[in-house]
Amino acid sequence: MSKVRLATVWLDGCSGCHMSFLDMDMILLDLAPKIDLVYSPLVDFKVFPENVDVTIVEGAVSSTEDEEKIKHIRGRTKTLIALGDCAITSNVPGMRNTFSVDTIMTDAYGPDHPVQVIPPLLDKSVPVHHVVPVDVFITGCPPPAGTIVKALLAVLEGQPNPVPPRFG
Repeated sequence: MSKVRLATVWLDGCSGCHMSFLDMDMILLDLAPKIDLVYSPLVDFKVFPENVDVTIVEGAVSSTEDEEKIKHIRGRTKTLIALGDCAITSNVPGMRNTFSVDTIMTDAYGPDHPVQVIPPLLDKSVPVHHVVPVDVFITGCPPPAGTIVKALLAVLEGQPNPVPPRFG
């Protein structure tokens, strides 16, 4: 049996979902013979590879950089998992949606904000499934490690997600 090519991605979020992923502790060691981690902020891969079996994405789509990245990733991924409430509802990053981008930038950085350094923000921070199709949703802020384990094992075994989303 060939190993599953797994990637994890962090968009606009706090990294709490990746911390919960790491909280799977010994399960990660059990998964190691079954997966090849081909891309992640947890390791030093620079380029998102082709032919990824499963990608776990944390965070909302809030900038043009996020939008380009998730479209690129979706085009190279068979199964895309939205991990956590930011990826699913835009949660905390979406709290900025009542303000204009100019107001946000000026309030955060002053009138001469560094536009050359910061990727341009989208008008609204949006969930991943508003930009690309998502196959599996794992809710929580962050989702508990046990919930991630259940869902990930199901996906790796080709089964439906045993933890269906709690949103409409």
